[in-house]
Amino acid sequence: MGNLVEFAKMNGLGNKILVVDMRGQTKPVTPEAAIALAQDPATNFDQIMAIHDPKLDGTFAYIDIINCDGTRAQACGNGTRCVVQALSAETGLKAFTFQTLAGILNAVEHEDGSISVDMGTPVFEWNKIPLSEEFHDTSRIELQIGPIDAPILHSPSVMSMGNPHAIFWVDRDPMSYDLERFGPLLENHPMFPEKANITLAQVTSKSTMITRTWERGAGLTLACGSAACSAGVSGARTGRTERKVVITVASSPNQQALTIEWRERDNHVIMTGAAEWEWSGQLDPVTGAWQRSDEVLSEASGS
Repeated sequence: MGNLVEFAKMNGLGNKILVVDMRGQTKPVTPEAAIALAQDPATNFDQIMAIHDPKLDGTFAYIDIINCDGTRAQACGNGTRCVVQALSAETGLKAFTFQTLAGILNAVEHEDGSISVDMGTPVFEWNKIPLSEEFHDTSRIELQIGPIDAPILHSPSVMSMGNPHAIFWVDRDPMSYDLERFGPLLENHPMFPEKANITLAQVTSKSTMITRTWERGAGLTLACGSAACSAGVSGARTGRTERKVVITVASSPNQQALTIEWRERDNHVIMTGAAEWEWSGQLDPVTGAWQRSDEVLSEASGS
């Protein structure tokens, strides 16, 4: 075992998050450690949110986001809320500015415990999402799964919310679709050179929506914040919803809602929702060996 760092097992609407305190460390969490932690049922996660010392003046920390397959992610809204809750409990602060691969994120914890994250501005240009083919209108592109004359999913709205997203509009419960089968095919479709997050979205009113997501690099997740943001923006962009929408994530175990507002005055996307602490421990960021704060050392393999 090497040098241990503190971590918290948390979730954002069921999105499984490990918040790892890497402040004072010179090296990142290794892909090998991430994969080992993901394979252990006790520490299985969708994303690691590794808090590093700030790289830019005016920011509180640099957040390194790691998927369960060891790859890096540019953005994770649900994970960012978990980071805010953890740091607010530690410092007493309510407002934070973070640097990520996707850019600068501002977040605030409200008096009721809910947390708003400014996810920045959406990107619609085909070559910046990116797509492998040119589309002048990315609110609806030519892509489908299933028979040509009766596709199961078709004509998604595509955009980037710091990471690539494809929103497929469905007219029934998103849980009724076999997303576990379609997700990998669409995530790795040649249309998406950097892969993509795949979301099924059912619009239930001008201000409400139900979603389910296959997440790039993580698979079938219980929730995905940037996907909810993309669905909310795409709903408004295509005239299906207003610019502020309450999204219920169909796969989330607690069925808590996210409020997504695509703010007209500055084009920023504001996501508001909850975060939940589960338990804390220490881990080795090189190997993935870990221990709970109240238990003896355990290896990430489960031994």
